[in-house]
Amino acid sequence: MLLALPILLPLLTAIVLHLLPQRSRLLRLVAFAGSLLVLGTAASIFARVQQAGILVLQVGSWPAPFGITLVADLFSALMIAMVSVIGVAVTGSSFAGVDPRREALGYHSLIQVVLMGVAGAFLTGDIFNLYVWFEVLLIGSFVLMSLHRTRAQLRAAFTYVGLNLLASAFLLTAIGLLYGQAGTLNLADLARAWPGRRTPGLDAALSMLFLTAFGIKAGLFPLFFWLPASYHTPPAAVGALLAGLLTKVGVYAMIRVFTLLFPDPNASVYRVLLVLSAITMVVGLIGALAQRDFRRVLSFNLVGHIGFTTIGLALWSPAALGGSILYVLHHMLVISTLFLVSGLFLRQRRTTDLNALGGLYRSQPAVACLALIPLFSLAGVPPLSGFVAKVGVITPMLGGGQYLLAAVALCVSLLTVLSMARLWEEAFWKPAPVASSASALHSRLALPILAPIAFLVGLTLALTVFAGPVSSVTMRAAGQLLDRNTYIRAILGEEVPRAAR
Repeated sequence: MLLALPILLPLLTAIVLHLLPQRSRLLRLVAFAGSLLVLGTAASIFARVQQAGILVLQVGSWPAPFGITLVADLFSALMIAMVSVIGVAVTGSSFAGVDPRREALGYHSLIQVVLMGVAGAFLTGDIFNLYVWFEVLLIGSFVLMSLHRTRAQLRAAFTYVGLNLLASAFLLTAIGLLYGQAGTLNLADLARAWPGRRTPGLDAALSMLFLTAFGIKAGLFPLFFWLPASYHTPPAAVGALLAGLLTKVGVYAMIRVFTLLFPDPNASVYRVLLVLSAITMVVGLIGALAQRDFRRVLSFNLVGHIGFTTIGLALWSPAALGGSILYVLHHMLVISTLFLVSGLFLRQRRTTDLNALGGLYRSQPAVACLALIPLFSLAGVPPLSGFVAKVGVITPMLGGGQYLLAAVALCVSLLTVLSMARLWEEAFWKPAPVASSASALHSRLALPILAPIAFLVGLTLALTVFAGPVSSVTMRAAGQLLDRNTYIRAILGEEVPRAAR
């Protein structure tokens, strides 16, 4: 039952929020309490997985592969923990105030729906249910993005949903072809049966279909443009939720499906993924340097750093994949934090245009220093978590002789430093452009605005301090992923036949 709680608790919270009277403080308290319960559940799941190994729940006591299966290995448990952390920060930020029109239209319930969809995608053991959870979080995030219906939000929301529906069409096509050949949708059963039923042509076609579908959702080049076109339009808390979670669901699905179904590291799809990851890094950071809006800079940085999260899969080694998983955890924290930081400027300047920003370091140095940590952590400045995560990704490249790839990653890291230094100088360090704007920056920022940022910054520092133990866990998670027999035995109680491996 424990595995169902990260899905059931947000669902129940969303239902309760719909039934409650429209009292802002009550809605915020209930949403925050629901997120805290999910955080406690996620901690319990992670502790159980650490102690007992992979956890499996056969819903309704139907045996696999005939029923619905929920699975938590180390990778899933880490991702569920991060979902709960970001859920607490985003729901906690609502105490600083939410637009009453959005609140009346179900803002708090929709956040819970997105959290439920993401948790379901991370826990499902069935590839069709993975598609279903993708659609749940797509619906919730689309409505969140379009609430209040400004022209910019509607344009961004339709771009977002259009490209993601295209990804869903590719995914559903791949699932149909896979089911037609293998006769099952359970991921463990597919991993067991597929080696004996695959053909080289179908295997290549399916792998490219899955790469296209998950690549769109993750924001890989060349179909990433929906992301910087949409993430800068909703409120800061919604941007933090989407930036921290949605692309990571695409990365998670890619890693999960490919390690189970396409275990040949010499397959052409991994060479394609390697090239796309490298191009994504470069294009994303070049795009970031061309922007003059705080949140658009963050959106392009989000694209560029997706390459670091997928390249470990393309390299197909425990060290590389473990480094990418560590990078996913780091990136989820810092990008969500920085989108919440953008809310400081939206509150005090009503804009995130860099030309209209500046002066915060002089007026509120403590707040500026709080924002400095995620900025330079994303840049990879030692000894922050971004530096540790980048070392975890780049070191296996050097060890495997991928010197050109390592050079690209290092150049992208330097571009990130330049991008984040420019954000710091433009948004915080330079004098405020006009006297009236400077006086606005002297207004005191309330604790409810700063507390969620401080919470995530504290976790970023904790990830820095405990980088060794966390890296050890991510390496173990990578080992589990690359040894798919562990996953198969946990669900079906049998291994892949030796002749079919």
